[in-house]
Amino acid sequence: MPRYLGIDVGTGSARAGIVDGSGALLGTGEAAIGLWRPRPGWAQHASADIWQAVCRATAAARAAAGVGGVDGIGMDATCSLVAAGPDGAPVSVDPDGAEDQDVIVWMDHRALDDAAEINAIGGDPLAHVGGRISPEMQMPKLRWLRREAPDAWARAARVWDLSDWLVHHATGTEARSLCAAVCKWTYMGHRGLQGEGWDDGFLDAIGLGELTREGRARIGSRFLAPGTPAGVLDARAADELGLAEGTPVGAALIDAHAGALGTLGAGGEGAAGRLAVIAGTSTCHIALSPEPAFVPGVWGPYWGAVTPGTWCNEGGQSAAGALLDAVIARHAAAAELAAAPGGVHAALAERLAALAGPGGETATLTARRHVQPDWHGNRSPLAEPWRRGTIDGLTLETGADDLALDYLAAIQALAYGTRHIVEEMRAAGLAVDTLVPSGGLARSELFLREMADATACAVACPQVDEPVLLGAAMLGAVAAGHHADAAAAMAAMAPAAETRAPRPALAGYHDRKYRVFRRMQADHAAYAEIMETAQ
Repeated sequence: MPRYLGIDVGTGSARAGIVDGSGALLGTGEAAIGLWRPRPGWAQHASADIWQAVCRATAAARAAAGVGGVDGIGMDATCSLVAAGPDGAPVSVDPDGAEDQDVIVWMDHRALDDAAEINAIGGDPLAHVGGRISPEMQMPKLRWLRREAPDAWARAARVWDLSDWLVHHATGTEARSLCAAVCKWTYMGHRGLQGEGWDDGFLDAIGLGELTREGRARIGSRFLAPGTPAGVLDARAADELGLAEGTPVGAALIDAHAGALGTLGAGGEGAAGRLAVIAGTSTCHIALSPEPAFVPGVWGPYWGAVTPGTWCNEGGQSAAGALLDAVIARHAAAAELAAAPGGVHAALAERLAALAGPGGETATLTARRHVQPDWHGNRSPLAEPWRRGTIDGLTLETGADDLALDYLAAIQALAYGTRHIVEEMRAAGLAVDTLVPSGGLARSELFLREMADATACAVACPQVDEPVLLGAAMLGAVAAGHHADAAAAMAAMAPAAETRAPRPALAGYHDRKYRVFRRMQADHAAYAEIMETAQ
């Protein structure tokens, strides 16, 4: 049986998993990575720290699986920006010059104004990002870097998406993945894979014309479908990973898209009518379709971002697990519950069950507690990163029961955000009737139940512990030549699925709560307009 290594770099850690040819997970490893926040709304990594974590995680996964070598390697990462010098050395993006901090993390909002200015300028590529570019994408970040850090800009011979940097660091290849290019760099892959997808006029209009005038060396001119052999481990990387030199490495995926690859085929049903919901620190909602669909406020359509020849649409919420963490952290009862057996999330689920009483329904406990969840802006479908969050219905209570209500209302708010995205996708012609969850929140029974009931969609739960690692390992299977492409690997290695249906008895309650959710969004915009008028 062949063995594949999947490597996943998230916001807080690098993870590795060994997967066999059937898709079974044989062993995993994890290592923390540093995250620096030099200013409010900013976030930075160090690529050297990330690579060291990848090596530690890989060693742990190989030990857990009892595997010496692997047949192929696939990688994924957050859509963070890496700045590298001519010799590959890190170029600092830190305002105070910390030399090793060369990565602007995906969730960094330093380029908020640049995103707004690009949207005001306009251009054809914006049609493929829902009409508005996000500060989480790379062109606003590059624009900020050029203007605010000209020395770093001058020294940055290459600027990489983190997933592509990992493949480059392992193999030396200059080829990049189509996934990151079309999803985060405004590259239009349907126009070609040899640089034809760059819109030179757009780059010039937004102040980045030198990227094309210098021959696109910084941003790439050769792109590969995910999983396509990108290169092989060189001697240095092989030694650091403890693997054989020459092991094939596939073109990478963004982490959410690896989750989509690992889950959308769950149960052997294929991707039609399904929406992958990758719910971790943030949430990504990914649908695949044979024809392009232009959905206002939803990123895409992206050609070939996950599987060859298909179009990908991606909605999202900028804070999901991060929202719940913030709701908990700001409450007076958080410390008390954190010390409970099983941790704060288990304790909150127990408090909700106690509040509902024997045989009672917890969902309706929030009839007078509502959360507007855009605490880090609205990624989709409003595409307004300036938005902030709200809790309505607060009382003078400050104990554990009060926190439990905030917590449940926040989970429901995330579900209503997904419902809003699904509605917009359907209005644009995408048929979505089933949600396929993965990520940390997918381990929460409360989250899964509220997602099904609040959206009125079936929820197909993949029976796999590490769906993102599985998706990355599928890329390794393609790189090894054992499957023709990512679609074939998805079909052959897909996990089983357990489906839960929404409860019709709660439809009316969630319809009313959803009306409140949408009203809160409208009210928040009205408050902002009032304050702007006062200025």
